[in-house]
Amino acid sequence: MEFEMQSLGAVDSSFWTDKKVIVTGGAGFLGAYVVDKLKNRGAREIIIPRIEDYDLTEIQAINRLFDDYSIRKNDQSNSEKSIADDKVIIIHLAALVGGIEANRRRPAEYFYANLMMGTQLMHEAWQRGVDKFVAIGTICAYPKFTPLPFKEENLWEGYPEETNAPYGLAKKMLLVQAQAYRQQYDFNALFLLPVNMYGPGDNFDLQTSHVIPALIRKCIEAQERGEDQIVVWGDGSPTREFLFVEDGAEGILLASEHYNSSEPVNLGSGQEISIKDLVQTISRLTGFTGELVWDTSKPNGQPRRVLDTSRAEEFFGFRSQTEFEDGLRQTIEWYRNNQDNFGHG
Repeated sequence: MEFEMQSLGAVDSSFWTDKKVIVTGGAGFLGAYVVDKLKNRGAREIIIPRIEDYDLTEIQAINRLFDDYSIRKNDQSNSEKSIADDKVIIIHLAALVGGIEANRRRPAEYFYANLMMGTQLMHEAWQRGVDKFVAIGTICAYPKFTPLPFKEENLWEGYPEETNAPYGLAKKMLLVQAQAYRQQYDFNALFLLPVNMYGPGDNFDLQTSHVIPALIRKCIEAQERGEDQIVVWGDGSPTREFLFVEDGAEGILLASEHYNSSEPVNLGSGQEISIKDLVQTISRLTGFTGELVWDTSKPNGQPRRVLDTSRAEEFFGFRSQTEFEDGLRQTIEWYRNNQDNFGHG
């Protein structure tokens, strides 16, 4: 599943040339873009731990990962840090993720896996003297009825939307941990809050995919089968914000390069769209002209979502670059060229 990367502008690669970078989830959707950008920036060594080799929910696997790549525990009695010549950054993208239905069916798994891999990895990273830990949170951490646009200071003003609260709260604990470890240990941990990302290479499995790839697949398969309708969950009233995956990868690397605080930072486009308008847009761009049937027995999820993205621009110069319909067209084209890899829904 190949996809073409595009540059968002000139970058300064000097930050990465002396770094050893561990990218958990580096073989995944977002991770592939992050790794590609790291290569373009001249990262000296990029480590991508795969789940077949390192199950990051297990502390033994985390320790083995660090041992295998010579990231050793600091010897406090020794004046020289054991990894002084290896500046190590961890970008923690790995997560157990899915759409509303997957979260409803497996809430315990989503809570446990995300909590354990994040908490243990950050703790061991501190013990090993890692220079910077970049934790990727989720917009699902925000309260269900957050004032619009979502500001980082609103994070603790209520309980998350119920269908994905276990996942959102597990990821939110990385923010608590990052702030606590900075306060007590002066550990340089960041916490970023991206909205849902989309783009070429996305997950189009209808059992676990998010809304954009699911709708693209439904529209295209309906056309191919000669069907005159598709069924869409909910009533179309909720709003969402989406970020093109390459823009998201750029935001993560800009934060890694320039941001050194544990105050949370939103990553998004700052553009709100209703699910109804989203479905109509995808129908138009795919050429599907049939009826849209709303299954109101299915949950809507959080009522509205749109981020205040000013902090990211102020602190590390991030601003999304890709127009939404352009990103959708690229995603649709990629799926058409790769749909044989996904079977039939």
